[in-house]
Amino acid sequence: MALTKGRRWTGAAFGVTVMKKPVVYVTDYEHDSFVDAVKVLEPAGLELRLVQCRTEEDLIAKCQDAFGLLVTYAPITRHVLANLPQCRIVVRFGIGYDCVDVEGATELGVYAANVPSYCEEEVSDHALSLLLTCARKVVLLNNAVKDGVWDYKVATPIRPLRGSVLGLVAFGKIAQHLAAKVKPLGMEVIAHDPFIDPQVALDQGVELVDSLEEMAARADFLSVHAPLSRSTRHLVGEKVLARMKPTAIVINTARGPVIDEAALIRALQEKRIGGAGLDVVEQEPIAPDNPLLKMDNVVLTPHAAWYSTASIGLLQSLAAQEVVRVFQGEKPKALLNPDVVHHLR
Repeated sequence: MALTKGRRWTGAAFGVTVMKKPVVYVTDYEHDSFVDAVKVLEPAGLELRLVQCRTEEDLIAKCQDAFGLLVTYAPITRHVLANLPQCRIVVRFGIGYDCVDVEGATELGVYAANVPSYCEEEVSDHALSLLLTCARKVVLLNNAVKDGVWDYKVATPIRPLRGSVLGLVAFGKIAQHLAAKVKPLGMEVIAHDPFIDPQVALDQGVELVDSLEEMAARADFLSVHAPLSRSTRHLVGEKVLARMKPTAIVINTARGPVIDEAALIRALQEKRIGGAGLDVVEQEPIAPDNPLLKMDNVVLTPHAAWYSTASIGLLQSLAAQEVVRVFQGEKPKALLNPDVVHHLR
């Protein structure tokens, strides 16, 4: 029988057990290649396999021998982990980790990690792009020109950016990058984040505001950067939107459900706010009958803020490194459940 690198293969006739590498599964994916993950995993003695799982049953059936899981959107629930007895680590391919039951992983002794740093610049660039596109009504003007209308007045009024106020919902790394990028445009930046060290905001010349409603009332642009959790679902809802200026614009490059989309649609339809730039929506892909698709004052992109030619490879490498650390007896660097160390599988 042929030999394969990293394995010891012998026929059953020789009475020797087949030895295999521990397996790491990509549970679901949109990328065309995982060469950057393989470059990290193979030298460490781990095998990468790709599967497409959409349900708990898929995961349990296809990933039975998993040492680790690299996850895009698949539901990594307590039930799944309880039925994958060899699994030691779950890594979310990205920053948000709402598809991973972190509490369940902790109870079962499984490390949970994410990749928080791979696309900070890309997402903040995209948020800035949406802000500028909405503020300057670029899509509306572009569509008018392509329809044969050469007239700036189709986009009036356009207000200057200088002197306007950007409100940031959460002030993590991406929001901090965005704050630094808008300062040269002459914008004032305020933020609401009850978990941030006030000194961090002070050092960057950003005013922390006590309540989300107060910030919404002051902001000309409200940019959402909060992760999705039970406490942040529909954080930007009717009460917050009701406080906003009729000219204000909402930007979201975080997670769709952080905004109450039905409330946002009503506010836009009733012209209680000026517009929105959304990279994420509550249901993805967006439903073809979603009213947002028909609004001239809404710019939509397909959950693309994270992407660049560099970010995919970096994402794969950093996620794979977390699995290797656990395989080598170390803790993940971006550990989501530090309490798990007291009762590991």
